[in-house]
Amino acid sequence: MFKDKKVVVIMPAYNAAKTLVKTYNEVVEEGIVDLVIIVDDASGDETAKIASTLKKAKIHLHNKNLGYGANQKTCYEMALEEGADMIIMVHPDYQYTPKLIPAMAGMIVNGLYHCVLGSRILGGGALKGGMPLWKYIANRFLTLIENTALGSKLSEYHTGYRAFSRELMERLPLRSNSNDFVFDNEVLAEIIWLGYPIGEISCPTRYFPEASSINFMRSVKYGLSILKVILMFWLAKIGVIRSRKFPKF
Repeated sequence: MFKDKKVVVIMPAYNAAKTLVKTYNEVVEEGIVDLVIIVDDASGDETAKIASTLKKAKIHLHNKNLGYGANQKTCYEMALEEGADMIIMVHPDYQYTPKLIPAMAGMIVNGLYHCVLGSRILGGGALKGGMPLWKYIANRFLTLIENTALGSKLSEYHTGYRAFSRELMERLPLRSNSNDFVFDNEVLAEIIWLGYPIGEISCPTRYFPEASSINFMRSVKYGLSILKVILMFWLAKIGVIRSRKFPKF
């Protein structure tokens, strides 16, 4: 418990056998996490077997690969069922350091934000940490477009290190979102639509062979999907369409 609040860390896992234990151990070492939920999206390695040996973890296995967004949907639903007051997503590939968990949780439990992102861009260390140049340029370009279109001022929309309050999670139409990577951007657009401010904290960047990453063609698809989310946001805002993602109040 953290200030009498139940903290649940979720790990959407796929082929994370080489880094899962290291990530899990650092999560537990922070001392405020009550439960770790690991959802294995039909990995081709021993991720599920390794996860089953972790004492403070609850495991769920997908019978077939459903996608990154679908994995998160299962994670969040399980966390809410377990009574989480706040939910923190940490990728089990060890790209994001679990050492920021207390800081992110503190920003939520003290009522400052309902959503906090671990930003790879704040602090200026993304390229030094190994982020490929083309990914960095794409990140900055898409973030500029999203900030302009959605009326926000985030340093990036594409980090997978995120913390949420229960109140916010229960308001998001997660089941209506994509099963693919654009799920993350849909969630942030929905949060902005609801009027919740989003906090950020600088997060060191780590890129290495075991860290998960999508290839160039998947990145192009991801970018086009983000533009679609922005278009839907604006069409809903001016009343042209009705959407579960962006409902009228």
